[in-house]
This record gives sequence, C-alpha cells and structure tokens, in this order.
Amino acid sequence: MEITTTFIRDLLIIEPTVFYDDRGYFFESFNKKQFTELTGKNINFVQDNESKSKYGTLRGLHYQIEPFAQTKLVRVIKGRVLDIAVDIRNNSETYGKYFSLELTDKNKKQLLIPRGFAHGFVVLSEEAIFSYKCDNYYNKNAEGGIIYNDRQLNIDWGISPNDIILSNKDKLHPIFGQHKK
Repeated sequence: MEITTTFIRDLLIIEPTVFYDDRGYFFESFNKKQFTELTGKNINFVQDNESKSKYGTLRGLHYQIEPFAQTKLVRVIKGRVLDIAVDIRNNSETYGKYFSLELTDKNKKQLLIPRGFAHGFVVLSEEAIFSYKCDNYYNKNAEGGIIYNDRQLNIDWGISPNDIILSNKDKLHPIFGQHKK
C-alpha cells in the first residue's frame, strides 16, 4: 500500500498493492493494521455503502454535520468517476478549496476523505459501481449539502453540464457559505 498526501491536510490518496497473474488480480482493499501504521490514523469503519450509477450521474456534494460527521474511504469497483472533496473545516487553511481525483477500476486508487469535507462524484464511464467505508453511521437529520455548480467553488466536473444527471434532492442544495454547519 502506498500513501500520497494532497495539498489539503489529511486528505490522502491510497494505492493498494495489486497482484496480477494470468487468472486476474488480487488486492486487499483495506487492512486496518497496515492502514494505521502507514497513515497514523486509527479509524474504526462501521458502515460500507455501494452505489451503481450511469454516465453523467453526479452524486453530491454531501456531508454529515457533527456529531454524525463521517470519514470516508472511497473507491471504484467498476468504471470511472471523478471524485471531489471540498474542505469545509472552518479553521482550515484550505477552507473552500476542492481536490479532484479520477478513481477507476483500473487504477484501484482510493481517497481518504476526513470529517469536515463535502464529497461528491460524477460518473465518467457508461456505468460505475462506487464503494465507500464510513467511520460513523448515516443520520438523515444530520445531512448537509452544497450545490454542485457553486460559482465560488468553481468545480470542474470534467463533463458537459448538459450531461449531468442529479437527484431532486441534489438540485436543491444551498450555495457554499450558506450550507448547514
């Protein structure tokens, strides 16, 4: 497993060691002991989620407010997505900045998104299966969101706005700065 830091503190790219042979491949998508040793973070993941989406589906930007905030470890099982993490930690030097990373079933990269981030992704392939581990249980009353096309954040989602497919809920998120804290 290889850990790469990003320009945003605590936001980490994780690349597992993949073993290929003529049968296919094998890798540990998560090993708590190795993860803790390499990151210095002792995170107790308690919930795994998976979604399947078609091209252009944009899910986000979502987060949970305290005390239900969640650290997420995200990856793609099938397909390609552009994954986005927005720093919404009030006292952070990168508050309001975002980081994007293409996650694919080929590159096997994962993104560790700490508490205090809004998260979203858009599907770049015909379909994608997206998986994420969370260190806190989902709580509907603690849901927060930021509109995906906020002008201040100015996120480049990598596809035409005409191709973006949103849920009704995701169409109604507030702009950055007016989001739930």
